[in-house]
Amino acid sequence: MNIQWNAGKYTSDFSFVYQYGNAVTELIEAEPGSTVLDLGCGNGALSKALQDKGFVVTGIDASADQLGIAREKYPDIPFYQADAADFSLPEPVDAVFSNAVFHWIDADRQPQMLRCVYRALKEGGQFVFEMGGYGNNRLIHGALAEAFAEHGYEYRNPFYFPSIGEYASLLEDAGFQVRYAILFDRLTELKGENGLADWSRMFVKTPFAAVGNEAEREEIIGQAAERLRGQLCRDGVWYADYVRLRMRACKN
Repeated sequence: MNIQWNAGKYTSDFSFVYQYGNAVTELIEAEPGSTVLDLGCGNGALSKALQDKGFVVTGIDASADQLGIAREKYPDIPFYQADAADFSLPEPVDAVFSNAVFHWIDADRQPQMLRCVYRALKEGGQFVFEMGGYGNNRLIHGALAEAFAEHGYEYRNPFYFPSIGEYASLLEDAGFQVRYAILFDRLTELKGENGLADWSRMFVKTPFAAVGNEAEREEIIGQAAERLRGQLCRDGVWYADYVRLRMRACKN
């Protein structure tokens, strides 16, 4: 994954990420007692939601800081540190679940990640997930790209946002059968009067490695936000122009 998390701020100020994930858990068609891997579990909030549905849950995440929060809050759920594109389980599970994770994984590592998921599932097991889809945060990334250019930098979008067709092909190549897929807009409210700037600081990190100093980074973030004030700020409330890809696939 291509980000280092501020785990405490993520939990306090960006809780919408896992709150929206509750709806994704409804796609799992399995009986209570079924085993579920929460892949990219973060702070464990959705692992707990899955456990409350009666599933036997294990969580995996790459972030030690996020896992520290998860273990403290939910000590009865086992959490392990591992890369989503390079993990294995001692025993296969009935379902693999993931929310808001896969767009952080570079496109060239997606096939490797899907092979890991396939191996982690029992025959007939389910793979249920949501990620950023084609067009996700188009306005935000466009405004950042314009601000970068004005400062003499190239903006390289660090995320992978596929279409339904593109990702269905990857799933099928990995051996899955796609059973459900939807791409939908979800304008998402951000917290605080500087919501878009705070969102940019939290989630858009790698492009700013090329920017010379902190003051210039802040200037770019501010310029991008001002460009979007008329489109993404309504009655003093900021929004992000999310597009989500939600899918369910089965291991053949």
